[in-house]
Amino acid sequence: MLVLHYTGMRTGAEAIARLRDPAAKVSSHYVVEEDGAVFRLVPEARRAFHAGISHWRGHSGLNARSIGIEIVNPGHEWGYRDFPALQMAAVCDLCLDILARHPIPARNVVAHSDVAPDRKEDPGELFDWEGLARNGVGVWPGRDPAPADADAVLPLLREIGYRDDLPLPVLVTAFQRHWLPGRADGIADAPTRARLAAVAAACRA
Repeated sequence: MLVLHYTGMRTGAEAIARLRDPAAKVSSHYVVEEDGAVFRLVPEARRAFHAGISHWRGHSGLNARSIGIEIVNPGHEWGYRDFPALQMAAVCDLCLDILARHPIPARNVVAHSDVAPDRKEDPGELFDWEGLARNGVGVWPGRDPAPADADAVLPLLREIGYRDDLPLPVLVTAFQRHWLPGRADGIADAPTRARLAAVAAACRA
């Protein structure tokens, strides 16, 4: 798996210092600064402690099976903002390099908020998942079909990869952050249900 995060700290230097501090007990394989600079902190063959309590497609404890990238952004707590073009280009290149070395399916390129929807919201609703997918990183659906029925929402979320033992609005919010840019209200309305059906279909492809 490949798990993308934002740092959620005031500066990249603060984030790197924390990720290198043994007392913090957090780490990631890479950090990507806003100017596109890439720092490798942990070799890909070694476990980094970036996902925490996490679940995706039937697997838990994802630190043991994933590569983590921290993307410098102050996050929702310190002034969440757009990710600069240079930074996104560097993230894309880094992801493509990683995917060339590891057999990671597109459906397993995910957000921290996907794998820990009750705890995390990064990299958030401003992150350009669609742009990454256009360049071969992750899943982005084609045209939305008719909306799924309301009773199909949880089964489709489960099929995509989400855990199913959390309140539905929590899961829908995480889904929206990834696949409905700008939305994060947890409401499974018709546009959300249509996009849900489209993403599930894309993950099957």
